[in-house]
Parts: sequence; structure tokens; C-alpha cells
Amino acid sequence: MYTMMLGRPPFETTNLKETYRCIREAKYSLPSSLMSSAKHLIASMLSRNPADRPSLDEIIQHDFFTQGFTPDRLPSSCCHTAPDFHLSSPAKSFFKKAAAALFGGKKEKAKYLDNHNKPAKEDEEIYKLRQDLKKSAISHQAHNPRTDEESKTVSKSNIHDKPDKQQMGDTIRLIVRGTLGSCSSSSECLEDSTMGSVADTVARVLKGCLENMPDSDCIPKEHLTTSFHWVTKWVDYSNKYGFGYQLSDHTVGVLFNNGAHMSLLPDKKTVHYYAELGQCSIFAATEAPEQFISQVTVLKYFSHYMEENLMDGGDLPSVTDVCRPRLYLLQWLKSDKALMMLFNDGTFQVNFYHDHTKIIIANQNDEYLLTYINEDRMSTTFRLSTLLMSGGSNDLKNRMEYALNMLLQRCN
Repeated sequence: MYTMMLGRPPFETTNLKETYRCIREAKYSLPSSLMSSAKHLIASMLSRNPADRPSLDEIIQHDFFTQGFTPDRLPSSCCHTAPDFHLSSPAKSFFKKAAAALFGGKKEKAKYLDNHNKPAKEDEEIYKLRQDLKKSAISHQAHNPRTDEESKTVSKSNIHDKPDKQQMGDTIRLIVRGTLGSCSSSSECLEDSTMGSVADTVARVLKGCLENMPDSDCIPKEHLTTSFHWVTKWVDYSNKYGFGYQLSDHTVGVLFNNGAHMSLLPDKKTVHYYAELGQCSIFAATEAPEQFISQVTVLKYFSHYMEENLMDGGDLPSVTDVCRPRLYLLQWLKSDKALMMLFNDGTFQVNFYHDHTKIIIANQNDEYLLTYINEDRMSTTFRLSTLLMSGGSNDLKNRMEYALNMLLQRCN
């Protein structure tokens, strides 16, 4: 409770011996910003004498939990974003927004915040609601959301049941994300237009395929020579550093929480650093500029960890094509069901947690290929044009639909 409210443990110090002393003596600080009921509850739970500490029943009956507003439920976005509660006349507010979105009611004069030409919050929410309604035609194809308890016990037989119609916002439960250049001073935390173009192209191709492919009981089989790269291993350490991954050519990349990207090439000697899209600095791993030393250390740690502890996610051969541009991650996004990764050359990969299946879309020789890696880590690669003619199984189609919904919702 102390850590959740203050962002650090109560007895944390820079010296281990001092930390143990603080624990023994129950020595800690409570900032004045904490509400009095929180201070009282924390102090009682951290009492030096165990006999003075409250029981679980006493804790949940404490004023901290019983007084004031307590929501019945919270969205999964609370894992990375502070919840926004609208307590004043919620029904009136909702119907006002719904009416404006559906029937285009009278609009008030546009309001702007500061000097950034940002729409007023009310107008912004109406716009989002309108966009959600437009997306409903796609979102009804996605999987039904499940509670954590249900997802743990679901069997393979009902994983691919046809979902009910529902809004994408309810279907894709976003947990955490990262974006190249997302917090650099020059980008002002706005997405680069080139990045948006890459995502739009992939979404258009995927959507066009889904809308026109016929039904089929099997997956197409083609004998193709592939040269694209894909993510074989990944690790999410975004609570502290960022998101790390290893490509099929053994390049290791990290998209840091500050929006910067760093790659360690397969020779383990060369580092590529991207502060923003297309802005690359190259230096030797052993001669990193002083301002990059800590990030290079993290990059090497990620590389060692994945090499020693993680297994490859599929059987695709490792191919090094010197003619292809260096791959680096533009954006990653995690939902409660899958991980999405979008790269600078348009390579798009989605990993599904429950059965370890994967979908990879890549452009090779000006032709889009789709690779499906099944539960046994066996891969099948075919042209999207082949899929358009012969169709694909429901398993594949369901995953493609979920992948598209993740891609469409990546900026929402």
C-alpha cells in the first residue's frame, strides 16, 4: 500500500545495512501530501510490534476504504494511466455525447487549451465516441473479452468461438505501450507522420485481405524462400527500462521508455541509436559516448538475458539480407491477449499469449507475405494474394482480425 501510494518501498535506502536497520526499527517517513486516513492505516500496518497491527477484517473496515468514493470497477488502462472519473451527472454527460456523435447536434464554438490548438476536453471525448462508433463495423469480429479467471481456465475448444458484436474499446484491453520518439522534446509526444503512414499501409492491406478472402477449412501452403526478419524473443521491462527484443538475425533492440531506440548488431560490436524516426547514430559498443553508456549497459543486459533464458518462438530460418534496411521497432503494444510490434520497414508481428501462435506480415520483393506460426512453433508462409484466392481457416482469420483491431487502436 505504501509503495502503491508513494512509488517506493517504506524502508528503502541506498545502503543495505541501513535498510535492515530501518525495518527493525520501523523507521520510515510519511509525506504531508498523504490524506490522514491513509497515514493512519499505513502507520498501524507498519507498527513495530506485530500485536499492534490490524487484522485483514480491520483493514478493510478502516476509514481509508469505507469513506469517500470507491468505483465498482476500473478499466485495464489504469495499469499505466491514472483513471479519469466523471462524477457529475454521468448519465446526462453520456447521452449528450452519444446524441452529438450519432446525430451531429449543434456544436459549441471550438475551445482551445493553452496555445497548442487542442480541442476542449468535451469536444475531444465526443470526437473519440464518434470514432468508436465508426470502428464498430470492424470491432465485432474480435474476440470476446474474458476476466482473468476465465482466461486461465479456457480450453482450446472455445478459444476460437465466434465473438458477439461489441465495440473495439471493450475488445482490445490495452495494458502498456511504447513508441519511438514518443517523449523527445522535438516530437512533443506526438506520433511521426511517417510512422502513421507505415501503420496505415499495413492496416489497409490487412483489412482488404480480411474483407475479400473466402472461407476455408485450411491454411494455404506455398514453398517460398523468405528473407524477412522477425522477432524470435522479447522481454518487457517497461516498468523500469523499456521493451527488448531479438530478431531472427540475432540483432538485439531496445525501445526505451524515453522513446529512444538502440540496436546491438549481430557482431555484438556495433550499436545503432535512434533518438527519433530515421535519425541514426552509429558507434562501437566498447566506445559509447558518455551519455549513452547506461543505455548500452541495459542493451547488453537484455541481449545476455534473452540469449541465456529464452527460446526461439518459431522454426523460420535465420536469413541475413545485406540489401534490406536495418530493422528497428517503431511501436509496441500489449493487450490482455497479445503483443503487437510494428517496425520501420512495415514488418508487423503479433504474438498471442494463450497458445504462443504468431502472425507476421512482411513485404518481400514488393509483395506482402503472411507467416503463421502455430502452437507447436511450426511456421507456414504464403502470399497474401494466395490467401485472397484460396482463403484461410477460422483460426487464422480470427487472429488476423484481432491483429487488425490492435493496429487500428494503437493510437487511441
